[in-house]
Amino acid sequence: MTDVLRLGVNIDHVATVRNARGSGYPDPVRAALLAAQAGADGITAHLREDRRHITDDDIARLVAELTVPLNLEMAATDEMLGIALRHRPHAVCIVPEKREERTTEGGLDAAGRFDLLAPMVERLAANGSRVSLFIEPEARQIDAAVRLGAPVVELHTGLYCELAGEAQVAELRRIADAAALAAKNGIEVHAGHGLTFDNVTPIAAIPQVRELNIGHFLIGEAIFDGLGAVVQRMRALMDEAR
Repeated sequence: MTDVLRLGVNIDHVATVRNARGSGYPDPVRAALLAAQAGADGITAHLREDRRHITDDDIARLVAELTVPLNLEMAATDEMLGIALRHRPHAVCIVPEKREERTTEGGLDAAGRFDLLAPMVERLAANGSRVSLFIEPEARQIDAAVRLGAPVVELHTGLYCELAGEAQVAELRRIADAAALAAKNGIEVHAGHGLTFDNVTPIAAIPQVRELNIGHFLIGEAIFDGLGAVVQRMRALMDEAR
């Protein structure tokens, strides 16, 4: 598979910095536009139930101003479903969410929450959004995604990024096997969480992976080198891996 690997840039933590002072800056929409200019193929934003970073107004502005696809991350709740149906983003990624977590911890239990997710996936797809499920790289979860009719899964790379040595190699193999299984079943494969310049290459080299979603690291590095430069460097590393 030689298709260009897409880069989705998550701009949540530009909003985190803004909200720390309760001001209007830095503006996450401006960051999204800069990332797109620098080579991002799409923008990801997670509208959390507690609105700790991205807000409803941010989503409205992103939908109105972006010229690249918006990937809206959301919990499987009636409130978030209503917001997604109203704004009709290009993509909706359903993620697990706990109020007490600092960041998303692990993948969505698509198998265990099948009955809750099935009508949501159906309604989002009928409304024109590409539905993705953020899951662990496990056969059980991929099977659930197949049965739910989700066209995309995003494989959680957080554990891979935390490990080292043989343990990391084993987790990389697990991700690669899951990617192959999903692709074999007609599902488009994305990956993300915790990826950096130092660990992205092996993930980017997995042939079935079509998109990486990366946020916190890029926003952090942008403090030192500028958002455009770090997006371009990540884009180059991904291209070299393919």
